[in-house]
Amino acid sequence: MNIEQANHTRVEPEKLRGIISALAKSAGMPEEKALFLTDILVQNDLRGVLSHGTRQMATYARIMREGLINPDPQISTTNEAPSTIVVDGDGGLGYFAAYRAVEKLADRAREQGIAAAVTRNHGHIGAAGIYSRLLAEQGLIGYVTSGHQLELKPEDSIMRAAGGSPMSFAVPSGEEVPMVLDFGAMHDLYADSPHVDELFKLAPGLVFRSMGLGFMCQALGGFLAGVPAAPSGGGKSFNGANQGSLIIALDISRFISPAAFKGEMDAYMRMTRTMQPMPGYDQATLPGVLEAQRERDWTISGIPVSREHKADLAAAAAEFGLELPF
Repeated sequence: MNIEQANHTRVEPEKLRGIISALAKSAGMPEEKALFLTDILVQNDLRGVLSHGTRQMATYARIMREGLINPDPQISTTNEAPSTIVVDGDGGLGYFAAYRAVEKLADRAREQGIAAAVTRNHGHIGAAGIYSRLLAEQGLIGYVTSGHQLELKPEDSIMRAAGGSPMSFAVPSGEEVPMVLDFGAMHDLYADSPHVDELFKLAPGLVFRSMGLGFMCQALGGFLAGVPAAPSGGGKSFNGANQGSLIIALDISRFISPAAFKGEMDAYMRMTRTMQPMPGYDQATLPGVLEAQRERDWTISGIPVSREHKADLAAAAAEFGLELPF
C-alpha cells in the first residue's frame, strides 16, 4: 500500500516536473518524450501512487544511461485487426507502448464492443491504473495487467513463479469519479515482506489467491505478450526490455444504457460513502476515491516527498550533474 510517510517534505508539483524532465533529458530522452513521462510520474505522485511516481525516475535515468533501455523508442503497431492490436515498444520504457495501445483501443472498443492489445519489447509500464483509468475517463471499462521476465530455479519457492505483476480494473461513473482498482498481486508476499509466514498461517486462502492472481498476470501480461518463461539467450537490442502487458477495453453500451450504468455507479459511490470505515480509517470509500481527493488537495498543498524519496532523486541528480530544487 502507498501510505504517506511521516518524514516528508511538501514539494510543489512544478518543482518535481522540472527535475524529473531534466533527468530524463540528461539520460538521452528527447524533450517531448521527457515531458510526457514527467507528466505521468508527477500525476502518480499527486494521486498518492508514490511507489510508481517520480521516485522511479532515479532508476529509469540510470538504465537509460547504461544502455539497458532505449531513451528514444519509436513505437510501432503490428497485427492490427478490428478488435486487436500488438504494440512494439522498441526497447523503451513501457509507458510509451501502453499509452499508444490505449489510444488505439478506444475507437476499436466502440466499434466492436470489446478490444484488446498486447504490448511487448519494452521496460516498466508503471502503474497499471494509469491505463485502465484513461479508458474509464473515455466511458469504457478497462482492464490491464503486465508480466516480466522471470528467472526461476528448482530451489526457489513456488511463490517466485507468481512474479510481482500488477492488475487494474477501472469503471466509469457519471458525476462521481471513476472506480479504479490498482494493485500488485504479490506485494505483501515478497521474500523480504515482514509478514509472509504469519499471513500463510492465519489466512492460507488469501495467500493462494494472491499467488493465483500473480500466475495469471504472468500468463496474460507476459507470455501472451511474447515474454518467454525462461530467460532468453539474446536477440534483444535492449536487455532492459523485459516486460509486456495486456490491455482490454469494453464498451458498456453493448450491455446496458451507459447513462443507466453510470447512474448506478454514482448511487453506489454515494451509498458506500455513508457506511462505516475499516478500523483505523476515517472514511469509507471505493477504489479511486482517495486518489482523486489527493490529486485535488496535493495540487495545492504539494506532494509529500519522503526522506528516502528525496535521497533517491538527489543521488540521481548528482550523478547527472543536476541540482535538486527542493
